[in-house]
Amino acid sequence: MGDTAAGLLQILALLVLLALVYVPLGDYLAAVLTPARHNRAERVTYRLIGVDPDGQQDARSYTLAVLGFSAVSIVVLFAILVGQAHLPYSRGLAGMPWDMALNTAVSFVTNTNWQSYAGESTLGYTAQMAGLAVQNFASAAVGIAVAGALIRGFLARRTGDLGNFWVDLTRVTYRVLVPLSVVFAVALIAGGVIQNFAPDHTLTTLAGGTQTLPGGPVASQEAIKELGTNGGGFFNANSAHPYENPNPVTNFLQIFSLLVIPVALTRTLGTMLGHRRQGHAVLAAMAVLWGAALALTTWAEVGTHGLAPQAAGAAMEGKETQFGTWASALFAVSTTGTSTGAINAQHDSLTAAGGGTVLVHMLLGEVSPGGTGSGLYGILVAAVLTTFVAGLMVGRTPELLGKKIGAREMTYVALYVLATPALVLLGLGVAMALKSTPDAMNNAGAHGLSEVFYAYASAANNNGSAFAGITVTSTFFQLTLALAMLAGRLAPIVLVLALAGSLAKAGPVPVTAGTLPTTTPLFVTLLVGVILLVTGLTFFPGLALGPIAEALS
Repeated sequence: MGDTAAGLLQILALLVLLALVYVPLGDYLAAVLTPARHNRAERVTYRLIGVDPDGQQDARSYTLAVLGFSAVSIVVLFAILVGQAHLPYSRGLAGMPWDMALNTAVSFVTNTNWQSYAGESTLGYTAQMAGLAVQNFASAAVGIAVAGALIRGFLARRTGDLGNFWVDLTRVTYRVLVPLSVVFAVALIAGGVIQNFAPDHTLTTLAGGTQTLPGGPVASQEAIKELGTNGGGFFNANSAHPYENPNPVTNFLQIFSLLVIPVALTRTLGTMLGHRRQGHAVLAAMAVLWGAALALTTWAEVGTHGLAPQAAGAAMEGKETQFGTWASALFAVSTTGTSTGAINAQHDSLTAAGGGTVLVHMLLGEVSPGGTGSGLYGILVAAVLTTFVAGLMVGRTPELLGKKIGAREMTYVALYVLATPALVLLGLGVAMALKSTPDAMNNAGAHGLSEVFYAYASAANNNGSAFAGITVTSTFFQLTLALAMLAGRLAPIVLVLALAGSLAKAGPVPVTAGTLPTTTPLFVTLLVGVILLVTGLTFFPGLALGPIAEALS
């Protein structure tokens, strides 16, 4: 079988498998986000943290709960990383420097999982499991909880109630993330991913040198790393490491697992709203953006575009031979479209067109299909903006899902749209103005600019992948990227919950002949167009100086 046929069959198999689980998983998530009864483990948890599971929270209370939980999580994880030398199973490793520990704590709590360190030589098993893996669960659950709160905002009728954050967090973790992670971890172990507490082994290579091979509880972390769209690898090479991703079967499972929850959440949207076609319309918009990015990246990587690929006969630099260009492109597009950030190939070695495409894929706002929860609430905000633009064109007050969109709602939407681009462009501008930045860049010219651009785009969009040619271990990069990750996560969440609270206090608007249908191909086209237009107008100058200039050179 040729590479093209194998690549197309892999994409087809992925789509079929996602379609098979779409309805059951999406409906199950809707049931989890619609609390009726609480099981024993959940009731024990509520008693321990002093929460009334039947109590409701308005936007302010829900927001404060999210912010408070995130702040405590950062402090706890920071303490674990700095003090890991005093923990069991530390493998004799020292604690992280304070600036790297702060960057890493913020990174994992915000579902970014940006890593400026090599996991196998920096962290012990306790820090990996009790620190990073715990936040992989928690940060994913927070995203789904916020998405659920926004859906309840559309459903509420003059109440202001958005649910209970602590209930959402607990139920999503216990009923969705933990069971799915166990299943996927077992599947990965069966596929060859390691899971042990073995000490490091130093071996003699065929060339007569020495090589240290670390072990560790990799499969258990790998499962939630992908399912929670986290992306932080146990090893520095991430999913390009043979212990994390040993063969094409595990590679396929990882791509599927990082897509499955964000895709299924569109079904959850339709089920909770009682309007399944609305979920299908949102999924269609996500699919168009994901499919276009996949087509462009695959074309750029499979074809011999550029002088180096033409000379070599293929664009295989930075790619695993066993995966090839097709699977590498599929992984790169899926991981940048879901805020995962895991990699099975070095994005810095992608062709100019391929690297530029995955950069733009992040800059779309991580909505194709986006992270766990964050992708859904991100594209719903884009849908509000789309109805506003459509309303301007026909001279009507915009409406969406039975709610009138007024000045207050559009203020929240406008701030949401501006928040992440401001962080990306401000970080890029400040970094490029420093005299020390060229020393941190592995490449000069357009590609060097792309490395810095990619770093701040990845941080502010909570993706976590990198053009790894740039060295970001200086205090400046540690702190500014941490700030971009923190603000890029919490500012949109605050604005989404404010929007949800405003919608929840509003009454329903009856559907009339003048109401814009939001389940038609026309609306999907408008939604995709608005997302592309906002991204293009915001980032085109930077893209022109970076990947576009490199592709044309």
